[in-house]
Amino acid sequence: MNSDSSTRRALGRPLLVAALLLLVVALPACGDDPFLFRWTENPREALLYSLDRDERNRPTAFGMLNGERVILENPATSGRWDFALDTRNGALVLLPPRSVGVQSRAGIVEFPDVRFDEVREAPSDTAVYVTREPVPLRMGSIYVVRTREQQGSFGQVCVFYGKMQPLEMDPVAGTLLFRYDTSPDCNNPRLVPPGS
Repeated sequence: MNSDSSTRRALGRPLLVAALLLLVVALPACGDDPFLFRWTENPREALLYSLDRDERNRPTAFGMLNGERVILENPATSGRWDFALDTRNGALVLLPPRSVGVQSRAGIVEFPDVRFDEVREAPSDTAVYVTREPVPLRMGSIYVVRTREQQGSFGQVCVFYGKMQPLEMDPVAGTLLFRYDTSPDCNNPRLVPPGS
């Protein structure tokens, strides 16, 4: 009986040491933020048509979070979009919802003469977002978009932040091809994933 208990103790020591080592190795992982939202960049392209075109069955507005193109017969009929495309004085402009009377927190900030990947964080100052007037579109600019309020993954009310870059603009045809990407992290102005 003594030999059995000493054998068990002898076998138990390496298991105890292995368990302690595993605990020591795993402890730094516990220091990770459990609320850190991990996501990956996913730039895509979309095409919009100007509101001033005669056809009313083409997408003229855009929801940044889901990359949803929205057909608006009248800009004020729906609040499920973050900006619309229009033509003013022969030039293409982005219309935030409030500029056409739709209650929304959506807003736009222009970053001139920068590359898409250089814009890494949305402004935290809410006063810099254009919400009530048209935003002129220019090649070579990146536009940061704060979305309308919508429900997040855990039921909370969120705004999301994304960026868009005009790729092809045709004011005569009333079309805009653009690249966009949006962070799915609720209320977080970072436009790149954690660790990027």
